[in-house]
Amino acid sequence: GKKLKTLSIMGGLRLEMARRMNLIDPNSKPSLLWVTEFPLFEWDEETKRFYAMHHPFTSPRIEDIQLMETDPGKVKARAYDLVLNGNEIAGGSIRIHDSKLQAQMFKILGIEEEEAKEKFGFLMNAFKYGAPPHGGIAFGFDRLVMLFAGKSSIRDVIAFPKTSSGLSLMDDSPSHVDEAQLTELHVKIR
Repeated sequence: GKKLKTLSIMGGLRLEMARRMNLIDPNSKPSLLWVTEFPLFEWDEETKRFYAMHHPFTSPRIEDIQLMETDPGKVKARAYDLVLNGNEIAGGSIRIHDSKLQAQMFKILGIEEEEAKEKFGFLMNAFKYGAPPHGGIAFGFDRLVMLFAGKSSIRDVIAFPKTSSGLSLMDDSPSHVDEAQLTELHVKIR
């Protein structure tokens, strides 16, 4: 919502001011930081509903589960980013492994039971067999290369960069998708 947009703009302003005032030391020693206090949900003023900040399979913090029905906006995610000198280099989360909690998550996100069964029935069924707690993390290799190369944009080091609007100049993607393909894949473009 507006708060997230404001925080993003203020973060950009903070970085720009640090650059202009030469507060960023390019020769500083490597310093790692774990970011762990992410909200699980984001409220959208336009649609008047919650969306998953990361994805609908991210687990809430155990101590926040009781808030899911009463105050979803206060629920924190079991998610994490690894930051190196102000640059995110990895991110991940612990996933939901309980069918009741997953159903509750779908309900908060406005996913009806029938739709959840149609799209994620295989997952809900798998939970019956005792899925263990699990999670993941992914490192951004392109970002690490960017940092090691001393560049400020991954477009400077990535093999097939896209423009800022998401177009690939190498292969003219994304290409046009016709309505029949979208219907077949149950994809709706907003």
